[in-house]
Amino acid sequence: MDLLKRFIKRYFAGLSYFYSFLGYRIFVIVFLSVIVGLLDGLGLTMFLPLLQLVSESGTVNPDSLGRLRFLVDFFEVVNIPLNLISIFCLMLFLFFAKGLMLYISGIYKVNVQQWFIKKLRVSLVKGLNRLSYKFFANADFGRIQNTLTGEINKVSDAYSEYFTSFQYGILVFIYMVFAFFIDAQFAVLVSLGGFLTNFLYKNLYKNTKEASRKLTGENNVFENLIIQNVGNFKYLKATGTSDNYTNKLIDSTSRIEHSNKKIGKLEALLNAGREPILITVVVAVILIQITYFDSDLGPIIISLIIFYRALGYLVHLQIRWNKFLGTSGSLENMTKFGKELQANQEKRGNINFEEPIEIIELSNVFFNYGKTAILKDISFRINKKETIALVGESGSGKTTLVNIIAGLLPIDQGEFHINKIQTKDININNLQKKIGYITQDPVIFDDSLFNNISFWAEQTEENLERFWKAVNKAALSDFVTSLPEKENEKLGHSGIKLSGGQKQRISIARELYKDVEVLILDEATSALDSETEMAIQHNMDNLKGDYIIIIIAHRIATIKNADKIVIMKNGRISEIDSYNKLIRKSPYFKKMVQLQEI
Repeated sequence: MDLLKRFIKRYFAGLSYFYSFLGYRIFVIVFLSVIVGLLDGLGLTMFLPLLQLVSESGTVNPDSLGRLRFLVDFFEVVNIPLNLISIFCLMLFLFFAKGLMLYISGIYKVNVQQWFIKKLRVSLVKGLNRLSYKFFANADFGRIQNTLTGEINKVSDAYSEYFTSFQYGILVFIYMVFAFFIDAQFAVLVSLGGFLTNFLYKNLYKNTKEASRKLTGENNVFENLIIQNVGNFKYLKATGTSDNYTNKLIDSTSRIEHSNKKIGKLEALLNAGREPILITVVVAVILIQITYFDSDLGPIIISLIIFYRALGYLVHLQIRWNKFLGTSGSLENMTKFGKELQANQEKRGNINFEEPIEIIELSNVFFNYGKTAILKDISFRINKKETIALVGESGSGKTTLVNIIAGLLPIDQGEFHINKIQTKDININNLQKKIGYITQDPVIFDDSLFNNISFWAEQTEENLERFWKAVNKAALSDFVTSLPEKENEKLGHSGIKLSGGQKQRISIARELYKDVEVLILDEATSALDSETEMAIQHNMDNLKGDYIIIIIAHRIATIKNADKIVIMKNGRISEIDSYNKLIRKSPYFKKMVQLQEI
């Protein structure tokens, strides 16, 4: 039983994965392969009566075909004379039919392959979209990018190699059946020889699979290094450290090259050994048949033709299977990644939250990362159109608290209500559409200004009016009108053409375009100069009273007008009150203000 399980796991684990996407289409592929094999086998079998007709006797012996004599009997049943013309006509029909079915099979396989890749891509993209932020924050970004890009192509290759191997396996089986029907003894000997050749390739398969797994891991590392290289390009360039980092990339590419070379050498060894091994088996079997069994050469020749075809496909099967094993690391990674996406989906409630946000309330909320407690017994309330500021030392839990309010992180204990509805019962995606999130590092896409703010909305008259309304609210109108292409100006990668203040205003305009109800600013102005920071703060003050505004502040001067200031220490709320009251009653807050010379 264990042997059977290992056999199924080794050869059919891929089939199970592909079946989960393709379903009945796999059976269609198998059916078409069987038809191709049957037509080819029948066509090859007709060579025996053809050889007999051109021999000295000039007659066909139906018994020489063994159990395939029905092919000759067919001519008698339909009253067609058995001669060269009739045999040639049947052979032409069989091989033309085979060619047609081979074409249909090839087209169908290509269509199914592209459908499979599209479905796989869509599945991964949707899975990533539903992935919980908590899992994503701890994930290997290089692996995610490599799996969604390079690994997809390798899984496509895995599909092609697997089903080509599968098709060759079916053809080998059909040819074996035909050969057994003609000359069972000869068939047994060749089958034994073919079976023994498989042991020659066993270690090659094992080494190829190990190299494939290693290659997948190295590709993940390389993708991660590339992401960091592009993201930190300015720093690496400005500090003269780009050469050192480039050396890391070169080392990674060398390891990838080594793995690819190893797989290539194994494939070359398989290709080189194919013909010699094939001929050795065939010659050995013919010598045994003639020397020890005194067999008739006619049936042997036809069986030989069929078996040569079968052994040819068997060796091609072994080569294709080795190529499949060369991509098996990618397939294993894709399978594992897909399961991780499914297992770590964010939980969404059934309530489609459409009403205006009136109250945000947290009661005795706790949150942990692993065994580390980040937030402890958090309780406070935010009313409609209030501005709340969060202050405290780094690591006090401000960003984590904001991430919970934004629906990015689920609480571990306590209650979190929106309008007295528990957030675990709300479809969090509906809630998040009402939230605008502006970070210290503004999100700028490599596209036009209009697409950055409207998030690729169609440029209708209504949307353009909405665009300019958001631009005016964010105090961006002078900047936009000064651009050569106005709203169609391309911003470059990560807004490389823009200043820090311009990026932040674009981020604010994007959230205002969405017509959100909650604006979250996570130290959004801390990286700006004082003048730009105060200008953006003035913009935010103008928005006060129109939105719930939650600010994580580094500089106390920017939050003097907040309705409430929440002081956080070590994951707990220390005090909550207005600026004027805290400056009078809180020594800790007063010290913060004095340190910033306010």
